[in-house]
Amino acid sequence: MVPLSWYLIVAAFVFCCGLYAVLGRRNAIAVLMGIELMLNAANINLVAFWRYGVAPMQNLDGQIFALFVIAVAAAEVAVGLALVISVYRNRRTVNLDDLNLLKG
Repeated sequence: MVPLSWYLIVAAFVFCCGLYAVLGRRNAIAVLMGIELMLNAANINLVAFWRYGVAPMQNLDGQIFALFVIAVAAAEVAVGLALVISVYRNRRTVNLDDLNLLKG
């Protein structure tokens, strides 16, 4: 049986990769992918803690929360890609440094 700490280490690694993608990349698509990695790391933690809980087969809280996170991630991707496509049509770039839409 795989110990809980291994799942937590994998989730921490995936979260750090996602955080690097969000903070270190300038491309909007890469930032969205980094956010998805961070949400997947949260899902790994939720399901791992559910599995190693007191009574995992009677209480499905971890899996239900993971399904909610997946639904929120799908909505975030749909809205994020729609915004990226809209910005690309207007500005011809998805580089986040070149976007200054709120400057007057």
